Amino acid sequence: MNPDLDRLHPYPFEKLTALFDGISAADKPAIALSIGEPQHPSPAIVKDALAAQLDALAKYPTTAGLPALRVAISDWLTRRFQLQGVDADAQVLPVNGTREALFAFTQAVVDRSRDGRVLMPNPFYQIYEGAALLAGAQPHYLPCTAATGLQPDFDAIDDRIWEQTQLLFLCTPGNPTGAILDTATMQMLVRKADEHDFIIASDECYSEIYATTPPPGLLQACAEMGRHDYRRCVVFHSLSKRSNLPGLRSGFVAGDADVLRQFLRYRTYHGCAMPVHHQLASIAAWNDEQHVVQNRALYQQKFDAVLDVLSGVMDVQRPDAGFYLWPQTPVDDETFARELRRQQNVTVLPGRYLSRDVDGSNPGTGRVRMALVATLEDCLEGARRIHELITRGGLA
Repeated sequence: MNPDLDRLHPYPFEKLTALFDGISAADKPAIALSIGEPQHPSPAIVKDALAAQLDALAKYPTTAGLPALRVAISDWLTRRFQLQGVDADAQVLPVNGTREALFAFTQAVVDRSRDGRVLMPNPFYQIYEGAALLAGAQPHYLPCTAATGLQPDFDAIDDRIWEQTQLLFLCTPGNPTGAILDTATMQMLVRKADEHDFIIASDECYSEIYATTPPPGLLQACAEMGRHDYRRCVVFHSLSKRSNLPGLRSGFVAGDADVLRQFLRYRTYHGCAMPVHHQLASIAAWNDEQHVVQNRALYQQKFDAVLDVLSGVMDVQRPDAGFYLWPQTPVDDETFARELRRQQNVTVLPGRYLSRDVDGSNPGTGRVRMALVATLEDCLEGARRIHELITRGGLA
C-alpha cells in the first residue's frame, strides 16, 4: 500500500461521529448544521436539460469536455470577473466537482523529486491537506485568526518557506470563515509566485453566495495586472453551491494554459471525464443567472433570521460571503457540539476538526462551523435551540 496513506488525518465527520459516540440525542427532530450540502431546490432549467439528454448515456465523454460547455464556462468567467476573454480551448477544463479536481491537480503539479511545501489556509478544506500528503509534499498551514482578518498573514512567511513552495492554495470566500481575499493581496501573491516559481490554486466555489458585492477572483486580479495568460494561476469553480447541484458533480478549472495542458494529460490517464448528459445540463446552469440571484436571497434571509436570534448570546458575525457561520463558543468547541447534540439534537462541527495546531495554537479551537443550508424554518429553529442551550445554563 502507498505508505503516504498512513499520513492522512481522519476526516472531520469521522471525528464528529466519534465525538457523539455513546450519547443519546434529545427527543426532538434532528437539525443538521454541520455539513455544507446545499438543500435549496435544484434549478428546473437544469433538471429539464438533464432529463432531455439521457440518450447521451450511450456516449463516452472526452476528458477535455464538450466545446459548448467550455464556451459556456469561458463566457461566464468573462462576464462574472470582467475579463477580456478566456480561451475556451486552452484555458478551461471541465471537472467532476472541485473536490476531485483539487485532489487530482495537486498530484499533477507537485514535483516529488525535490522537497516541496503546499501552503494552505488554516482552517481549511481537508482535501488540500490530503492531496498534499498523497503527493509526497509537506503541508504548511497558514493560521487564519480574528487578528489577521480570518485570512493568512502572508507577510509573516519568510523567504525560506516561499522558496520551498510548489503550490499555494487560496480559498476565497473562505471555508469556514467566509472571508474574502482582496485583489491587492492576490496580486502580491502572483508576484511572489513569479519570484519563487510556484503555482496558485484558488478555490472559489463559494464566490456566488454574497450579500451585495461580488467577491473578486484570482483571474480578475491577474487581468487587472495585464496578465491575460493567467500565468501560474488557476481557479476552481463548481455548480454545487452556486446552483444547488452537489449531486451533478460539475465544475471546472481555468487559468494558465500550459498548466492546464499538463493537467489534461494527467486526467486522460486518471479516467475521470464528466458524463455527457451532465455536461449538457451544466451548460444550462452556467448560462442562467436568475436562479443564482434567488439562491443568494434565500441565504441572506437565513442569515438575517439566525443572527437576530444568536447575536445576543454568541460572538458571531455575518460572513463576507458563503453560507457558514463561524461563531466563538462559550465553552470549548467539542463540549459545545456534544452538548448541543445531546440536549437539543442540533449538529454543528467543532472548529478544531477543520484546523491544525501551529506553534501550539489551533485557530479553530473555541469555534464551530454552522452551515445554513437547511430550510429557513429549520435554520431558525436550530438557532432557537442554540439560544436555549446557552441561556438555560446547559453548558455549565
